[in-house]
Amino acid sequence: MDSLSQIVLGGAIAAAIAPAGHRRAALLAGAALGTVPDLDGLFIAAFTDNPVSLMTVHRSFSHSLFVLPLLGTLIWWLYRGFGHGRVAEAPGRWWWAMVLALVTHPLLDAFTVYGTQLWWPLTPPPTMWSSVFIIDPLYTVWLLIGCLVAWWARARPLAQRALVLGLVLSTGYLGWSLLAKAQVDRAADQALASMGLADAPRFSVPMPFNTLLWRVVAMTPQGYVVGDRSLWADHGPMQFQGYPSNVQALRQAGEIPAVRRLQWFNHGFMRAQAKDGELVLSDLRMGLEPDYNFNFAVAVEHDGRWEATAPRQQRPSYREAGNQGVLKQRLAQMWQRIWQAPEPTAAAANTQ
Repeated sequence: MDSLSQIVLGGAIAAAIAPAGHRRAALLAGAALGTVPDLDGLFIAAFTDNPVSLMTVHRSFSHSLFVLPLLGTLIWWLYRGFGHGRVAEAPGRWWWAMVLALVTHPLLDAFTVYGTQLWWPLTPPPTMWSSVFIIDPLYTVWLLIGCLVAWWARARPLAQRALVLGLVLSTGYLGWSLLAKAQVDRAADQALASMGLADAPRFSVPMPFNTLLWRVVAMTPQGYVVGDRSLWADHGPMQFQGYPSNVQALRQAGEIPAVRRLQWFNHGFMRAQAKDGELVLSDLRMGLEPDYNFNFAVAVEHDGRWEATAPRQQRPSYREAGNQGVLKQRLAQMWQRIWQAPEPTAAAANTQ
């Protein structure tokens, strides 16, 4: 999730647990601890400039449920060891405040589609519950209000009530996002089964800044299909549109380390394109057709074979000079799509 969400989540949890007389200190401590896991980017960049590594090592050791409780305990032990101060006054409550401010960071990240390596150093594919967008105001606002009220009210009962209410409402919103996702998945399952894609790997993810409009991507032998679903406006079967991927080139380059790493990281939800003699892989989980946020040139063609090259990240076209208005246009179209169903078409999908 975005930094503000992590700051207010960490602050709200720590301030709700710590003694009332320590509330402002707990807000600051929780906010700081809530940002610690995302500082891994600075550490990783000091050792590599490989863009595939920068993407796939982020949210690994720094987001591990094995590592963060130990880190929180170490920080708590150091502060308690001073023999004075707030942590020494209430060591039990401060231990919970510190550890939970850290641990809830990766748990919240796991609700996004990017993927979080909760079990590092074990190597299952990253967890991606993908029920909220990385920035969602309806999740963050309740925590922000709770923290602001608690900062102003300090030790008064109003502060605790505001913090608890903010945590309840934000957590309830996550619960709603999972229910919304289940509704979308049911509609997608029915539509894909009618297309002969009942067993196709797929994922669903909300569109930016909301949980009413969703995108579903399913992989096919020729590429992938994409459909969208508005929980407000849509009532009939989902419609999908097919798009090609160079699956043969992807298969031929399958043993290249960067290709293997990306396949593991994005669960195989990847588009392959041959461009100017280079193999470019795009993560289908983040972005909108035809532009995706993460695109990597990972191989070059030589004598009919793909050979590994130093990975190079390519910017999506909407970020190029002169295309700044494209993103605004797409966001406007997305907002309209939430409230308006698409026109029915004769064919449910083109999977070629």
